[in-house]
Amino acid sequence: MCGVVGIVAHQAVNQALYDTLTVLQHRGQDAAGIVTWNEQGLHVRKGNGLVRDVFHQRHMLRLEGNVGMGHVRYPTAGGAQSAEAQPFYVNSPYGICLAHNGNLTNYEELAEHLTVQDRRHLSTHSDSEVLLNVFAHELHTRANGKPTPRQVFGAVAAVHQRCSGGYAVVAMIIGHGIVAFRDPNGIRPLIMGIRSTDAGDEYMVASESVALDILQFKIMRDVQPGETVFIENNGVLHSQEYAGETRHSPCIFEFVYFARPDSIIDNLSVYKARLRMGEQLAGQIVREWPDHDVDVVIPIPDTSRTAAVQVAHHLGVKYREGFIKNRYIGRTFIMPGQEERAKSVRRKLNAIALEFRGKNVLLVDDSIVRGTTSRQIIKLAREAGARKVYFASAAPPVRYPNVYGIDMPAASELIASGRTVEEIRVLIGADRLIYQDLNGLIRSVRHNNSDTREFDTSCFSGEYVTNDVTEEYLRVLESRRNDQAKASRESNQHADDDLSTESGPAAIAI
Repeated sequence: MCGVVGIVAHQAVNQALYDTLTVLQHRGQDAAGIVTWNEQGLHVRKGNGLVRDVFHQRHMLRLEGNVGMGHVRYPTAGGAQSAEAQPFYVNSPYGICLAHNGNLTNYEELAEHLTVQDRRHLSTHSDSEVLLNVFAHELHTRANGKPTPRQVFGAVAAVHQRCSGGYAVVAMIIGHGIVAFRDPNGIRPLIMGIRSTDAGDEYMVASESVALDILQFKIMRDVQPGETVFIENNGVLHSQEYAGETRHSPCIFEFVYFARPDSIIDNLSVYKARLRMGEQLAGQIVREWPDHDVDVVIPIPDTSRTAAVQVAHHLGVKYREGFIKNRYIGRTFIMPGQEERAKSVRRKLNAIALEFRGKNVLLVDDSIVRGTTSRQIIKLAREAGARKVYFASAAPPVRYPNVYGIDMPAASELIASGRTVEEIRVLIGADRLIYQDLNGLIRSVRHNNSDTREFDTSCFSGEYVTNDVTEEYLRVLESRRNDQAKASRESNQHADDDLSTESGPAAIAI
């Protein structure tokens, strides 16, 4: 999962891009990058780490220009040490920078075709670099002087024909403008906004509406599935819908976990969706367990709070904060290595014993992915004196890999894969375990005024909207992205770092 932003303004955009990346930091904590442009050329700063660590004052002063883009990421294939910071750059045609959120399911095929047929060199194993080169190649075949909106639209349409998967893209054609587009299934989110100034209108595209809010951009609309938006450097906006087949299926896990609650995605409020998740979950608890003996509902901070409040209200029991969170620890299910995730839970949460002692506690979480966090939290609750510990998930069992940009691709590492609810309950150590059903989750996210009629629910249902995800693909993906494979890459990365240190600097930092 990543966060992207692009801005065309009538004033310097460096601070605006920095501020945007800080509010999109929840979408990626391993690497960050900003690219700006003015008449003196391209200005770049990117590196591994949090936004506040990558950008210092001296870097910000160099990021001059009224046009720019930014990116935060965590890697879907490897740990934090192997994060390849974006945006990526190619110099032909015109010079193009690109950053994207998502994952290409036909990466291998595209990479081979690019190198053999299109004769383009790839220097990383990132599908973002593949996307960049596909777009660059298609634009090059249409280039004739200054890039026109028609040429840009044609190039993106060709990208959609060649690329499969989930992707939301922001690109900069150096000296000409910002391009933004979304995959034909609309899996990954992308929204656009406008801000009126005395000098004229300014435009912005970003992964979530909260990025527009903090800069006081007015929401125009979501970029539609397959649509291309081209904002010229002079502030003229062009857009074109995709003429090919589209199927609007936004990722439902954005609403469960990833997106900020104050964001609006595809005209759906993340906060209200999570409120309804709590209502639906409470109804399911009552149906399955009408004579429950729950004394108190306690959320697993932070994402589940909204749902947990509703669960407590509808069950007619107390709601209490039972865990204090250390906000300087990263998300655990995306951390490389099971042992590291288990250790992180202890560093991340501390129990308030008086809220647990002698009580039957219902813990509410947004979801259960690998089960490591759930098991450790239940153990913390028992150590704090809870008489019984029940556990409820606001999402259904995560039984299948996500292949569209969320780092849970290895089915063997998903606790619900191939197991019954009772088997999962035993493994995490709960006295009772209740999952939201998929229909309840869909009802929670979708409301009557929404045009969205379906979602990508692949991690719950195993149904992949791109229709190209085979058992063989999943086996290969798992062999490359399980914890053991990640650990091996981390070891190799450290070895490469040691070698480059011994032989001299491998590259000049920018």
